[in-house]
Amino acid sequence: MATLKAGTRLRSAVCRTEVMVIVAPAGDVALTCGGVPMIPAAEAPPAGAVPAPGSAGGTLLGKRYVNAAGALELLCVKPGDGSLAVDGEQLVLKEAKPLPSSD
Repeated sequence: MATLKAGTRLRSAVCRTEVMVIVAPAGDVALTCGGVPMIPAAEAPPAGAVPAPGSAGGTLLGKRYVNAAGALELLCVKPGDGSLAVDGEQLVLKEAKPLPSSD
């Protein structure tokens, strides 16, 4: 578990995914990618690691991922094969706000 701060860059230990924390929750969280805890972007990932079964949904470049409560928001800066999760809850793509009608 780790305390996240806005602006922190993290990378996956099992794929090429890299993210930047945009909104951080107040306490410690377990952030994973591909079912394995994420590591600081400066660290080299271990060789030969692969995403866990059921955790290989992938990430998309430039997309924001949030948890259901909205307490955590991540920006994908490098796409990869692993799925993002926090405390066991899969993160979902943040939807764009609908524009007001101009009728």
